[in-house]
Amino acid sequence: MGHHGDGIGIIMERESMQFDVVIVGGGPAGLAAAIRLKQLAAQHAHEVSVCLIDKGSEIGAHILSGAVFDPRALDELIPEWKQQGAPLNTPVAEDRFLFLGSRGAWRLPGALLPGCFLNHGNYVISLGSLCRWMANQAEALGVELYPGFAGAQPLYSPGGALAGVLTGDVGVGRDGRPGPAFQPGIELRGKYTFLAEGCRGHLGKQIEARFRLRGGCDPQVYGIGVKELWEFAPGNHRPGLVMHTAGWPLDAHTYGGSFQYHLEERQVSVGFVVGLNYANPYLSPYEEFQRFKTHPAIRGAFEGGRRIAYGARAIAAGGLQALPRLAFPGGCLIGDDAGFLNASRIKGSHTAIKSGMLAAEACFAALAQGRSGDELTDYGTRFRESWLYEELYKARNFKPWMSKGLVAGSLLFGIDQKLLAGKAPWTLRLHADHEKLKPAAQCRPIDYPKPDGVLTFDRLSSVFLSGTHHEEDQPCHLRLKDPEVAIRVNLAVYDAPEQRYCPAGVYEILREADGSNPRLQINAQNCVHCKTCDIKDPTQNIEWVPPQGGEGPTYPNM
Repeated sequence: MGHHGDGIGIIMERESMQFDVVIVGGGPAGLAAAIRLKQLAAQHAHEVSVCLIDKGSEIGAHILSGAVFDPRALDELIPEWKQQGAPLNTPVAEDRFLFLGSRGAWRLPGALLPGCFLNHGNYVISLGSLCRWMANQAEALGVELYPGFAGAQPLYSPGGALAGVLTGDVGVGRDGRPGPAFQPGIELRGKYTFLAEGCRGHLGKQIEARFRLRGGCDPQVYGIGVKELWEFAPGNHRPGLVMHTAGWPLDAHTYGGSFQYHLEERQVSVGFVVGLNYANPYLSPYEEFQRFKTHPAIRGAFEGGRRIAYGARAIAAGGLQALPRLAFPGGCLIGDDAGFLNASRIKGSHTAIKSGMLAAEACFAALAQGRSGDELTDYGTRFRESWLYEELYKARNFKPWMSKGLVAGSLLFGIDQKLLAGKAPWTLRLHADHEKLKPAAQCRPIDYPKPDGVLTFDRLSSVFLSGTHHEEDQPCHLRLKDPEVAIRVNLAVYDAPEQRYCPAGVYEILREADGSNPRLQINAQNCVHCKTCDIKDPTQNIEWVPPQGGEGPTYPNM
């Protein structure tokens, strides 16, 4: 144990723990990596110590997904998952795809659906439930799981390799000074560290910059997924129904659409995804979702139902072109911290599991040779030789085509998949989402209807349903690099778009009674950790950092 200054002039003792592998993030990627490491250790009688931390209060608390789940990677990881009681209870029974106009709807015939929208053999699941089940599997194999601990800062070796992470201090007051309940963070040191924080990971972002992992790849592009869990009336529930829509209420230039996935016990996952490359600063993804539910072809299904949960999360959608270098000295990026989601299939769980397995296999081989702190180049090699690479290669032009607008994009991607089987000789390029907003003066405000409290809801009642909690007396975890930019640029040029793209009402412009002296108020206690502000802010002035461990949303079954 050493003495460390923590940046506030206080010298303290930090506890330090040493492991073979430290994993940050208890989603499908991190859990799969932990399980695979322990499986290999048992097979080869070579002890490997694995520690996994997650910033949620429990495993699954911050997991938000559709989810229609492709079991391909789980079949490889835990072939006997059925006998072990994995919560895959509802096979997909029917696929529907609707194009919505402002009043009518047109159903795409099954024969015209690209393969990416066919879900035969998949399951409608709660990804949070699956992660809790995987956590039990990992613990039974001897993985040390620590939910409620946020990976706050990277630790580096004297040679500059990643050497583990520092968990966040707890009990620091708003003034940055330790309060009465202060507990310093713990150093978790590993021979290798896996970053599995999900989309736009706080540590992953720093590591990409430090080791220049994005040289030679396109910028990552994102969507925001806003989701509600409903209990439908018995007559409206169709177990195994998977329904997607495109079109209204978004205009033809904005990428996005809805999903409706019918689980067991009358539960239905309803959500809406908007590509964060949208141009109009007046657009509100949250309001577009509420408006979508009022469509004549959609609203009937909700009658007699009730909303039971709410959440939101950004989605990495760039695919193959946007994947950074995966390994660096001392660690690697797995799951959506790298960006393995297949946007054309709207699926990232099987790809996350497979990436975690590939990284674990490369890491185990290195540990067995007595290595530590070097670059696991074998992980990238294994990825390029896997079905995961093949799947992402086939889908690589989806997001670039869709950036050309719904109608043109759908047609061009349909040709790409149906006629060329994803083997087109070209690979299209991507551009960063935050560069896409137009000045407010060039755009038309959008008049969103008032919520009725039955089918459509305001943000604050939604945040209440997310179970979000943050201790008020702590430093704000949404940091402005330059507070004046919020008014001088964001408000003056873009009419403060953070008021609309945040799905939790975190950002508000407040003024004096006479309308003068505008200032930005940050209601950090509302934050659902979706990371949209970190991505979409046009000046990249907002930085999301983890609050105290265990805080944020508490998703029951999302």
